[in-house]
Parts: sequence; structure tokens; C-alpha cells
Amino acid sequence: MGVVSSSMSFRGSLHGLQEAGLLEEVDRPISPVLEAAALSVGAGPVLFNNVDGKKCCMNIIGTRDHLARALATSREDMVKRLARINMKAGWIREVESSPFQEVATEPDLSSLPILTHFRGDGGPYITSGIVVSTFGNKTNASVHRMMVLGKDELAARLVPGRHTHMLLQEALEKGEKLPVGIVIGVDPVVLIAASTRVPLGMEFQYASALSGSPVELVALDNGVLVPHAEIVFEGYIDAETASEGPFVDITGTRDFARMEPVIHLTKMMMREVPIYHGLLPSGGEHKMLMGVPYEPLIFRATSRVADVRDVLLTEGGCSYLHAVVQIKKKDQSDPRNVIDATFEAHKSLKHVIVVDYDIDVYNPQDLEYAVATRARGDEDIVMYPNVRGSTLDPRSVNGITTKVGIDATMTLGEEEKFLRVRPEMPSTSS
Repeated sequence: MGVVSSSMSFRGSLHGLQEAGLLEEVDRPISPVLEAAALSVGAGPVLFNNVDGKKCCMNIIGTRDHLARALATSREDMVKRLARINMKAGWIREVESSPFQEVATEPDLSSLPILTHFRGDGGPYITSGIVVSTFGNKTNASVHRMMVLGKDELAARLVPGRHTHMLLQEALEKGEKLPVGIVIGVDPVVLIAASTRVPLGMEFQYASALSGSPVELVALDNGVLVPHAEIVFEGYIDAETASEGPFVDITGTRDFARMEPVIHLTKMMMREVPIYHGLLPSGGEHKMLMGVPYEPLIFRATSRVADVRDVLLTEGGCSYLHAVVQIKKKDQSDPRNVIDATFEAHKSLKHVIVVDYDIDVYNPQDLEYAVATRARGDEDIVMYPNVRGSTLDPRSVNGITTKVGIDATMTLGEEEKFLRVRPEMPSTSS
């Protein structure tokens, strides 16, 4: 593969996977239309060396274990570590140059192995691109899905109320365009940070705090500062919109077409032989990046009202709609307080289960056992009807749904009724 290890880089992360024997390489020709996406399903980290003659890597943080590896922690400790991070301890450093400046050309999206993931998609989609936007003294970095419209135009899904959309509205209200940089193929820690809800402009500081190393940024011609990457675009967003979608989102169901802002590209820069990062919609990487960042938010919020031991957004709940909170129960009101704090921390959440510390949150059978033996429907289930949830939930109506919390914890003072009895070897006589 010939990737050179370096700190805080996409190639450094690939080199680490390669050294550990975790990266599969495929040399035969692969089509960017459907085939690459289909081959990535259920696979580990994989590097396709010939997607229309280009390199494309997928699934580098597609499981909880791979994500924990990128963060230099373990699956079991990951949420607690993320919850303790002080993003103000991170720092950024502006540098004069970057390897992505090796080749600079007019933008031509057709020269990249941008994937069409599913039959019926609106077109090829960039799914791992971080959009860095700057207006006035405000900056934001976040991941947006971007559908290819032509060689130098993309339609980007910008959710109203989120930071990129807010900066765009500020620019348009002043009759200006919003300058942007799009980076593809970044260190996974930077991608994780850009996928996390942090205060405006703190994404790169957060990435630095996560890694313990400075995040280096390079100024583009339009003034936007971007991190090292394999591929970088410079451009702007104005008032133009275009139809974006359909797109298969995190639930594996279709999000249908809507009018979204157009990103106009003015310059394309890349490594001499760039490695494109393809991220499968509804696949493991999508779930790790979209769901896991909410876990430390829930952990911090619930820890204010109870003794919380762990938090998990379950795979069966699309790593987004279902949460489990493990507690050491000290008061009969703890589970209800935890349910309310969880919904407040993750407003798109649909269902939450609160369990005791003896329940393995990573084991679906253990979770079902807790509900079966420790929850009583008329006392331990709380419902909040007609509240805002997620528009990605197919059962919602314009994002309005019913949220359900389940207290699957033991009754205090009656633990002997609930504790499981395990087989033991007899004691040996002396």
C-alpha cells in the first residue's frame, strides 16, 4: 500500500491498521456504482486499490472496537473517557503547507471514486466529507452528506438550526456567500470530533484534546482553515438550492428528496495518489460517528442525577434511537430521573432502558432479561406522547413521535428477589 505513518493523519491510521493485520486490501477492479458499497457490508477495514483506477478505503472505524482503537482506549472505557475530556485542553496550530497541496487543479468530482451506495439513490454521495465554514469570526466543522450534481457542484443536506445552516443564514442575510472548505480522508479522531455536538468553533480543539496532539490547520485561499487530508475542496455556498436525495440514512430506510443548498467548488487539491474515504450510509462507520458521540453527552447529563456506570446506544436501535443507561441504584426515583435526563441530552432518542449494574449492556439477551424480570408495565414504563423526536424515525410524523422510558431495575430493599443465582463449584474440604 505504501502508506507512511504519521501522527494525526488518515494514512497514519491506515498504517496502524495494516501493522495490526486488520486492513484487507483488494486489488481487482471494483465499480464505484453499488459494488464497493455492497462489498463493504459486514467487512472490516478494507482498502480497494482499483475503484475506477483510484484508491478507496472503507470501514476504518466501523465497529465499537475499531472506534475505541482509534481513540486509544477500550470499548468498555470509551464512553467514560469521552465524558471526561476537557476540550479546552486541546490546541490548534496553523502551518504553512500540507501534503494535500501536492496536486492542485480545477474541481472535477468525476475524477474521484465517489460511490453510489444503493439502487435508487439520488446520485453519487460524498459521505465522509467534513465541511469547514467560516463567517465573520465564527467557524464550524461538521460532517454533511453531499450529493454530486456535476463536476463542480454538490447538494448538501444542512439541517436547520445546526451550525453550518446558521452560518449560511447569517451570510445570506448580509448578502454574502459562505466560504467553505471540504476535507476528505482525515485522521479518524478529527472525523469523530467533527461528528460530535460541541460549542461552535471547538471541533478541532476537541480533536486535539482527544488525541493529546495539536491539530494542524492550513489556510485556504478563501480564508478557511482546514486540517491535513487526502482531498480538499475550496468553495462557497450561496442562496441556490437543488433537489438532494433520495438517500439511505442511519436507519437503513430512505430519506426522500428535498431542496437543499448547493456548494459551488472553485478549487480541488489532493495528495499525488489520494486515498478516498467512502463511508457506507447506515453502515458501521455511519453509526459509530452519528450515534456514539451522544453517549458521553448522556453519561454527563445522567451522572448529575444518579450513579451512572455506563451508557450505550444499541446496535439494534440503529446506534441512534435506543439508549441503555446502567446505574447503581440508590433511590427509587433514580431511574425516572435518568430517563428524563437522557431524553434531554439526546433529543432524537426514541426509547431508553435503565438497568442495574449487574446487567451487561452489550448483551441484548441480558437487556431483554432485565425488562422481563425487573419491569412492570403499569409502574415502570413512562410515555411522552406527541413530542419531537427524529425525522429519521419512519414511524414519526414530521419528527413528532412518542418517547418511552423503561425502568428495568431491581426494587430497592428487595434485591434478593431479582439477583440471579449462578452455579458454583463445591468448596474443597481441607
